[in-house]
Amino acid sequence: MKNEKFTVEHFIKSKQSGRKISMLTAYDYTTAKLLDESGIDTILVGDSLGMVMLGYENTLQVTMEDMLHHTRAVTRGVRNAFVIGDMPFLSYHTDSNSAVKNAGRFIQEAGAQAVKLERGAGVIDKIKAILNAQIPVVGHLGLTPQSVNIMGGFKVQGRSQEQAETLLAESLQLQDAGVVALVLECVPEKLAKLISERLSIPTIGIGAGKYCDGQVLVVQDMLGMYRDISPKFVKKYAELGDGIVQAVSNYIDEIQQAAFPEEKHGFKIDDEIIEKLY
Repeated sequence: MKNEKFTVEHFIKSKQSGRKISMLTAYDYTTAKLLDESGIDTILVGDSLGMVMLGYENTLQVTMEDMLHHTRAVTRGVRNAFVIGDMPFLSYHTDSNSAVKNAGRFIQEAGAQAVKLERGAGVIDKIKAILNAQIPVVGHLGLTPQSVNIMGGFKVQGRSQEQAETLLAESLQLQDAGVVALVLECVPEKLAKLISERLSIPTIGIGAGKYCDGQVLVVQDMLGMYRDISPKFVKKYAELGDGIVQAVSNYIDEIQQAAFPEEKHGFKIDDEIIEKLY
């Protein structure tokens, strides 16, 4: 599907064909453009930008304006990837009207193709209202970072019988509501496998094992750029953080030693012009 525009229809087509869906986060034009050129299927402008880009302790301080600002930047860099805007804390929690309005801003003002909402049964009415406004929705169950205070921290979800039954039931409820895909975060692999088998929509795993229908990671995590925390489920495909630190150190050294800039980095002017200025 590389070099082909990924659309909402491709979620179901991928599920039916067994083709795994690739997803990464992006928060800026340059990164989004590079991911798009690499052939990524979907880009999530996640509220994880609160920690990765803005230095917050968690995602709860992220605002709609933060999300729209970064989503606009991402959509300017994308041609083929499907862009999903992550609805931040309190943007859909109060009532359906505000949920639809805020979801619509992602589409109308920022150019996203869908929005993502955390939680299950508690937001079904909001999801249905957003879908009624012709806006595709991606669900999100398991570890839902906006609920970190209720959960008591960033913990694996679904290990107990009660939690597992709730996750399965809410997965089916979200599918019945009409979500196009479901993110499963920090869910035991066997439970994620069962949920994936039960659903006709694709599951996108993050710390949920290999049996999901797709995978998502924070791009700064998988490239080794964000080093404040290192989740167990992250595989680092590069160590760009080390490379950036080394490159900047080399830059500083060359400035101090007058090794940079060299003649080839500058611009010329006729000597006669300079002589007349003395």
